[in-house]
Amino acid sequence: MTPATTTRSVVASMSPAAPGLAVSRLSIRQVRRGAVIVAVVCAGMSAIVAVQYQTTFQGSIDQSGLRALVENPAIRILFGPPVALDDAGGFTVWRTGTPLLVLAGVWILLSATRITRGEEEAGRWDLLLAGGLRTADLVLRCLGALAGSALLISAAIGSGLVAAGTDATGAFVHAAGVLGVILTFAAAGVLAAQIMPTRSAAVGLTVGVLGVDLLLRMLADGVPALAWAAWATPFGLVARAAPYADNRVAPLLVLAAFPVLLAGAALGCARRRDVGSGLVAEATSRPPRTGLLGSIAGFAVRRAVRPTIGWATGIAAYFLLIGALIASILEFFDANPRFAELAAGAGFVGLDSADGFAAALFSLLAIPTGLYAATRLATMVADERAGRWTPLFAVPVSRSRLVCTEVAVIVAGVVGLHVAAALAIWTGAAITGAPLGIGAALAGALNTAPIASLGLGAAALALGGFPSAVGAVGALPVAGGFLLNVITQGTRAPSWLVNLSPFGHLAAVPDAPPDWAAITALAVIAAVLIALGVAGYSRRDLSS
Repeated sequence: MTPATTTRSVVASMSPAAPGLAVSRLSIRQVRRGAVIVAVVCAGMSAIVAVQYQTTFQGSIDQSGLRALVENPAIRILFGPPVALDDAGGFTVWRTGTPLLVLAGVWILLSATRITRGEEEAGRWDLLLAGGLRTADLVLRCLGALAGSALLISAAIGSGLVAAGTDATGAFVHAAGVLGVILTFAAAGVLAAQIMPTRSAAVGLTVGVLGVDLLLRMLADGVPALAWAAWATPFGLVARAAPYADNRVAPLLVLAAFPVLLAGAALGCARRRDVGSGLVAEATSRPPRTGLLGSIAGFAVRRAVRPTIGWATGIAAYFLLIGALIASILEFFDANPRFAELAAGAGFVGLDSADGFAAALFSLLAIPTGLYAATRLATMVADERAGRWTPLFAVPVSRSRLVCTEVAVIVAGVVGLHVAAALAIWTGAAITGAPLGIGAALAGALNTAPIASLGLGAAALALGGFPSAVGAVGALPVAGGFLLNVITQGTRAPSWLVNLSPFGHLAAVPDAPPDWAAITALAVIAAVLIALGVAGYSRRDLSS
């Protein structure tokens, strides 16, 4: 028997399902670690808030206070409609529901585009499609892995709420809503990967859809005439299910249709397009654009302009809304001082003043700006591995200078994002007559920039030694630090544990004077991390 005959016999004896199962295992392997991390974070936050309510808020809110919450449009816009706040589970859903849904939704849409369009763009799907599998088969397997991840996260949240002592029925309804939302954005990410020709375009489209859905939820909850819009957004449908109160099933049934329709559309698009392209055609030629290509610094600026504008637009829109709501929030706390006392007991001091409220919101600003810094360096690694940096490595410029130029441009971008947030919140406050000055807004926004610089420093350190983990390591000081700060503040942890988070060191500017010693220390630590990262990058092999 010849080798060719043997090969044909082996192939013929293989089960037709074997390649599909291998792709399924590969897809699960690509998302399993992130799914476990997100599940642990979401479940932990839900359980901690539920326990905190039972030890801090239980019995502290009377019926008049509940009515004031329900009737205040600013509260509904920011946090959603207050439902069952006299119950630990209902309060937890109201306080953590939207943030955790956004966290899980962003993670799964990024994962969806990464394991579909990202793998295809890198050329790794070419080998898989050389056999009996088709594009639609790969998309279906990826959808299965993402569905399993969504089920894990939602089950973890429900289990965490039950473990914290909340009602099992309410926990199940909330977990079902979470599952529907996560599946919706997973299917949306896969669909965008079939429509758009590049991964970055697919991510931009899906993130835009998430932002529009969140905006629709805010409008539906804040403007009575637009209440119907809640049925058109997954965030609004989860709120309409009213876990721990009415436990409605109808909104969940409507929500279940979203991922089914999006997944069906994704499979249909996968059957109609060519491999390596999307339904939206990409221009094959365009007039030359040579601006900012005359120097290393100019090229770094050119690469950063478009994403920085996108980040600035999103951050400014959020803080413009926050500024416009300050006056209404202050009226609420003035009429209901008990809520300000309860917030202070949970670690949020000074919410009954414009400066204090702005300081509390500015503490969140370092999270997106730190992630911006980490993603910019992660993009540098991706360009290096794709060979797009090869012409730069060939010129007589040291690698230290290249990375230092990138870092300098990223630092300027971070400062710009903080200034954009300050101007936006000041503008919103000025429109509604809230007493927040431009100087106070700038001071509060720039006060948290050193935390974002820690994210940049951590990402730079990973760039020099662990380039595949730049994004995750860079997110640790900002996202992980904020989570640790929330947990320690809510559980009254020992001081040494509180001090592990950078958020525990900065003063609440503009409600309090800046802590210059802490600001200097954080800036020095960030500079040391960047220096170590530059040194490591100069010595390591390329694309390693």
